[in-house]
Amino acid sequence: MLANILVTLVAVIHIYILVLEMFLWETPAGRKAFKLSVDFARETRVLAANQGLYNGFLAAGLLWGLWLGDSGVSVTLFFLSCVLIAGIFGAVTASRKILYVQALPALVALVAVMLR
Repeated sequence: MLANILVTLVAVIHIYILVLEMFLWETPAGRKAFKLSVDFARETRVLAANQGLYNGFLAAGLLWGLWLGDSGVSVTLFFLSCVLIAGIFGAVTASRKILYVQALPALVALVAVMLR
């Protein structure tokens, strides 16, 4: 049960990121979350929406794995691994904060799924 809760948490984080990147990018909340200027947010809104869509696919994959139950463990492990790799890459290339917001929860969930 703990593993399922942790996987759900990672999925919810990515749904939240989807909302921020696809719908709130140019709003004060979106600009604050990513420390963006008004001009930069306006100029990059299409790129951000694309990133948001990818985060949505990660969340969908995690929820799909949960929905499949025991037969979905490999799906869940795959998508958690994708989140972990994306989080590490983001921490190295964009912001160290991504390591804690994205990669660490994915790693904890990955370990929990593997130990169940």
